[in-house]
Amino acid sequence: MKITYYGQNCLGLEIKGKHIIVDPFITGNDLAKDKIDVNALKADYIFLTHAHQDHILDAAAIARRTGAIIVSNFEITNHYEAKGIEVHPMNHGGSWKFEFGKVKYVIAHHTSSFPDGSYGGQPGGFVIEGEHKNIYIAGDTALTMDMKLIPMHTKLDLAILPIGDNFTMGIDDAIIASDFVQCDKVLGVHYDTFGFIEIDHDEAKRKFYDANKDLMLLEIGESIEL
Repeated sequence: MKITYYGQNCLGLEIKGKHIIVDPFITGNDLAKDKIDVNALKADYIFLTHAHQDHILDAAAIARRTGAIIVSNFEITNHYEAKGIEVHPMNHGGSWKFEFGKVKYVIAHHTSSFPDGSYGGQPGGFVIEGEHKNIYIAGDTALTMDMKLIPMHTKLDLAILPIGDNFTMGIDDAIIASDFVQCDKVLGVHYDTFGFIEIDHDEAKRKFYDANKDLMLLEIGESIEL
């Protein structure tokens, strides 16, 4: 399993030969738009955690160019299906076996509306099991007790958690979240893109280290393999 960071909450996943883009927000991200060619990204699926612009901006364009299937909650998939895009709707607690692995849609505590203000359903996260590796993509969320349910059904190899604070969890809550999901290896996302969510990288890594945990902060375009 290969994971590439494209800024904000945007990730590229390669699992069993399939390409998944999570929360594509590149052309509107000043930190990413000159580093990542959105028209060169491969996608068989696009996973959307919620409907805010900084998570869906490039979704329709990528889906139309690649034929990718959009996977998200019922309201978001209805929105894209009406535009002629192929979708796979999910909702909290549900799971589905895709050709690359099993996906479970889990609870996130946040808000969700499209840029025009229309309802985007309830936000969520994804637990993905593929190639004998399991990851949790939290999406935008507060720290929540529901996270304690995740290790009851899946042993995680990596937790991908928002750490920018203000709109989501910050560093201290992300450390607690990693305890809740029983995964000490964390990839930080949703930070630095805007002034409200800029973080001190050294301090963040130190706090995780002091808690006997590993926080990875990837450069935009950088990849890791599990």
